[in-house]
Amino acid sequence: MDISIYFEPIDAESFRIEDDLPRKRFCDEIASYQKKDSFPDLENIDIVIFGVKEDRQAINNEGCANGPDLARKYLYQLFQGNYKTRVADLGNIIQGYSIDDTYFAVSSVVAALLENKIIPIIIGGSQDLTYAQYKGYENLGQIINMIAIDSRFDLGKYQDDINSQSYLSKIILHQPNYLFNFTNLGYQTYYIDQDAITLMQQLFFDTYRLGKVRENPEEVEPIVRNGDLLSIDVSAIRQSDAPGNGNASPNGFQGEEMCQIMRYAGLSDKMSSVGFYEYNPMFDKQEQTAQLISQMIWYFIDGYYNRKNDYPLKIMDDYLKFLVRVKDHSDEIVFYKSKKSERWWMEVPIETDLMSKFDRHYMVPCSYGDYQVACEDIIPDRWWQFYHKLI
Repeated sequence: MDISIYFEPIDAESFRIEDDLPRKRFCDEIASYQKKDSFPDLENIDIVIFGVKEDRQAINNEGCANGPDLARKYLYQLFQGNYKTRVADLGNIIQGYSIDDTYFAVSSVVAALLENKIIPIIIGGSQDLTYAQYKGYENLGQIINMIAIDSRFDLGKYQDDINSQSYLSKIILHQPNYLFNFTNLGYQTYYIDQDAITLMQQLFFDTYRLGKVRENPEEVEPIVRNGDLLSIDVSAIRQSDAPGNGNASPNGFQGEEMCQIMRYAGLSDKMSSVGFYEYNPMFDKQEQTAQLISQMIWYFIDGYYNRKNDYPLKIMDDYLKFLVRVKDHSDEIVFYKSKKSERWWMEVPIETDLMSKFDRHYMVPCSYGDYQVACEDIIPDRWWQFYHKLI
């Protein structure tokens, strides 16, 4: 598929800083679509960036369509890490005549990139574009895990048209359904209807309150490691760190915390697409949010080029295996620890005839803390969560 038909070029030269420093900035390393007939060759590319100037379904945040280029401005000025980046910038997707046309373009581009094992980083635009990002996985023939960093669940109501605060319902109800698990990181309870919390529990989805996440930030790593798709609503970051959003509030993640989460995402061998949504330059004092988004992308790229490639578990000599017998539980809980990265997984039992369908899900990323809990004769919550989804 020729995905270039969906894009318009950008003025990457306007993002350049002229200096005599010997180290190269991203503006020197990223292959950018800057003029007609110069679409980047993707043959040896690992990561692709593209913008989506679409906000027709934004709620209280009209103007977020103008975010991609300002985020690029600061990304291009950053220095790459101690590795050779193979990153391309495809420009901005041309807004469709209808919102469905834009969704189709985004999903088609994401699908083409995933099929070629290239990771798309999407800069929106409103968060309903997550639905198009999700649809890009439709033809891969695998069920996926989705993570949203958001202060709300964005369920909306069944009868609602898709918008930035109802897209999740459309994903859950989409057929064919290839969503295995949904995780919300950082919800704020006063924004959530209690019925919505109950629904999430009934669906065995994972939801983590902002305060809970901040109590033990290391536990975020195995959560993020289990995701295929990551969607970030800028309003999940506190207003003092990211004012560029019409729904920003005083509480939320700190900028440093978001950068750490993005590095976890980059390090994850499963993570295959990332979307940044709801950034609105109209509210962005001193372009602070654009700078933070650029740094978050930098940390994701840094994590990617430091991946250990220790999942899925293939060469068992590369792992330490631990068997833990829990009282009143018939089977031992099996843990694996990577000798490369010292990261942990636990195996959730599954029927043999289902192993091919759920081959990417019964080996669950976990932490040393989960192993310690099992050693105290308690089955870890994470184990139960996935056991219920697999039976």
